[in-house]
Amino acid sequence: MKFPLPRWRSPSASPASSDTATTAGLGAFGGVYTPSILTILGVIMYLRFGWVVGNVGLLGTLVIVTLSTSITFLTSLSVCAIATDRVVRVGGAYYMVSRALGIETGGAVGIPLYFAQALSVALYTIGFAESVTLSFGNLNLTLVALVTTLAVAVLALTSAEAAIKAQYAIMAAIALSLILLVFGHPLDPTETTSAVAVGVTETTSFWRVFAVFFPAVTGIMAGINLSGDLKDPSRAIPLGTLAAVATGYVIYLIVPIVLAARVDTATLIADSLVMRRIAAWGPAILLGVWGATLSSAIGSLLGAPRVLQALARDGVLPRWMRILGTGSGPNDEPRIGTMVTLGVALAAVSIGDLNAIAPVLTMFFLTTYLVLNVAAGIEGFVQSPSFRPTFPVAWWLSLLGAVGCIIVMLAIDPAATVVAATIVLVIYFWLQQRSLIATWGDARNGLRLALLREGIFQLDPAAEDPRSWRPNILALTGTPKKRWALVEFADALVHNRGFITIASILPSGSRDAAQKTNMESTIRDYLEKRGVQALVRVIAAPDPLDGALQLVEAYGIGPLVPNTVVLGANGEPDRRERYCQTIADIHWAGRSVVVLRENEARGFGRRQKIDVWWRGLQGNGALMLLLADLLRNDVAWRNAEICLNLVVADENAAQSAAANLADLIRQLRVSRARSQVVVAEGRSFDTILAETSRHADLVFLGMAQPDESFAERYTELEERAAQLPTTVFVLADPDFAFQDILSAQ
Repeated sequence: MKFPLPRWRSPSASPASSDTATTAGLGAFGGVYTPSILTILGVIMYLRFGWVVGNVGLLGTLVIVTLSTSITFLTSLSVCAIATDRVVRVGGAYYMVSRALGIETGGAVGIPLYFAQALSVALYTIGFAESVTLSFGNLNLTLVALVTTLAVAVLALTSAEAAIKAQYAIMAAIALSLILLVFGHPLDPTETTSAVAVGVTETTSFWRVFAVFFPAVTGIMAGINLSGDLKDPSRAIPLGTLAAVATGYVIYLIVPIVLAARVDTATLIADSLVMRRIAAWGPAILLGVWGATLSSAIGSLLGAPRVLQALARDGVLPRWMRILGTGSGPNDEPRIGTMVTLGVALAAVSIGDLNAIAPVLTMFFLTTYLVLNVAAGIEGFVQSPSFRPTFPVAWWLSLLGAVGCIIVMLAIDPAATVVAATIVLVIYFWLQQRSLIATWGDARNGLRLALLREGIFQLDPAAEDPRSWRPNILALTGTPKKRWALVEFADALVHNRGFITIASILPSGSRDAAQKTNMESTIRDYLEKRGVQALVRVIAAPDPLDGALQLVEAYGIGPLVPNTVVLGANGEPDRRERYCQTIADIHWAGRSVVVLRENEARGFGRRQKIDVWWRGLQGNGALMLLLADLLRNDVAWRNAEICLNLVVADENAAQSAAANLADLIRQLRVSRARSQVVVAEGRSFDTILAETSRHADLVFLGMAQPDESFAERYTELEERAAQLPTTVFVLADPDFAFQDILSAQ
């Protein structure tokens, strides 16, 4: 069975999906437990555990071990929940995250995770080379590291199963070294190192020691990344991961007790290989160190190519890198990806010093843990019917694990945390810009629906506060291409503050339900390409005006309904009566009505001057000023000046009116606004309007309250605006105090 490919890719030209089932037969022990426990019992245990005990004491060490393991344990629970809810294919942690939180989030985590694992191969082989040169001397560290990397690659290229068999021998060596450590002897007093002799005068802080130790418990990814080679991932991953965490915890409780009982504090801090001096047979500890470094290198070289393979198959990587998704043999092993990973590792080994980037690599692993916890927490929180893991975990435990990861990241290295977070965000936005479309579902829509549900039930229309008012616009545009000015105007008013619904009304019977759905999708795609984020609604009605009233009455969900209806001006005199009745009905339904009368020759002009004809804050005045101010938040209108125009009868009234208007603008804190008082001197308002606003780019005029003569007065308004620039007629919701919005700004 093949998992559906991202929609934009060509299935005929692509390799097998990352979800292609394999016949690999690794079980919980060989495929998950072994690589995980070998990575957990690594070089930190051998070379830094004594330093930890020496700095914080036995009790402090046990606290650090318990806190660290708790975070890994919580992450393991999240992994178990995800792994038992769906079939886990090639890609391990990347696969889980991408199927839970989307391909962008999965890619943003998967790409850094791949490089972290690829470079980790170099870190481990360099560590192995250092221990060899210290033991035997006269050897070239870089040469030993290169040879070791090639040897590890040969194992990985042979097959995952062959590499796992090699790890059994390594695990035996580590087990032998631990047994000989337990049955060892106290350090002879003549062999102890005094604090004065080694220059140790003070210990390191608890959190610094915690930061050094924590990577020792972050080995669970080694087993998870072999998900594509497991016979039954949903069983093997929980069993092997939890068993590895439990085993590591028990060993990490025993080792510090042995060290504290047999070695003095100063020697523990000064001698990184003190275990070799107290073990029953010292060389066994050296074998353990070598085994730990080699097993970790093998685990990384097995896991990294499989993440790369999954990234290529899902289309996350550029098209020319699609070959990296190719698998070889009956087990679909990523040999091309392994060769690429080997090249990355060899290049890093040649450089030699990876200390500068090591903290960032640790951050990438912890970022993966963080996102896995978030993914499981979200799935559990939204209670999606499709999320039914056979290993259920309370959502708050997963989120607790996520919080623990954040705390640990900051404790280890705040600067590296910022660097890692920046890289992840850059990759996320890059993938978003590429508009990757995955055909599998993820938890994001479930989270959105859960938050939307909670928000809608919390909305109380009876207790609506003007301070929380947002434009929720129903724009009756018809076909957006033909009336783009309406769409552009509505979009500028909202500017990410509220909602726009672009509505089109078709004649009854002209389209069936499926055709209307397809039209909505077409309009939505057109708007997205033009940079407009809007909802789309297409309905059928006997008459467009009847359809407008249907939308006003029925469109919305609960209290979340459009509060402003935007219409185009009606230029048909024989339908004006019906048009005005529709405006009145919308008005008395508790909606504000905004009519855009476009001057097709001028459009919106230079978008530099907005004229608002003022008759006070009451009625339409406050809404007109508010809409003009909202327009200025749009990039295209940001340099526009709002001119508040008031007509007075004579010069005696002009001075006080000008002072009042200027004071009002200051009180309302409307930026880039000025007042203009016009003395009538016997001229009609129509004449004053035409003379004053002829150079404006947009003009706001208020409509009268609907009554028996409303159609006549609307006709006069249309005639008045005939020679004006693009004009907006405004009729405010009679039951809403828009003046309180302005005073609350």
